Amino acid sequence: MSEYRLLYVTCGSLEEAEHIGRHLVTERLAACANMLPAMRSIYRWQGAITSDEEVVLLMKTRAELVDQATEAIVAEHGYEVPCVVALPIVAGHSPFLGWISAETTDASD
Repeated sequence: MSEYRLLYVTCGSLEEAEHIGRHLVTERLAACANMLPAMRSIYRWQGAITSDEEVVLLMKTRAELVDQATEAIVAEHGYEVPCVVALPIVAGHSPFLGWISAETTDASD
């Protein structure tokens, strides 16, 4: 049985989030991408406190794809150090988890 992860990514714009989400779903690195616009972030960057509007990008995937998905996100992302973290999905609706597996498996597998 597969293990699943929720990828949490912050993006500088809705367009960037949609581009990255669509890319990962197209490449079967994620089954789904959800974009939550209008998040406000406060963080320290290069010695200064900064506040920006960002978009939260959430993607569902299998644990074994996290490294490859992270590489793809970083390659497409505009930030110098993008936030990309994988959170374990410890339980869920079994048919939904099966759908994640089916949508992140290459048809030739």
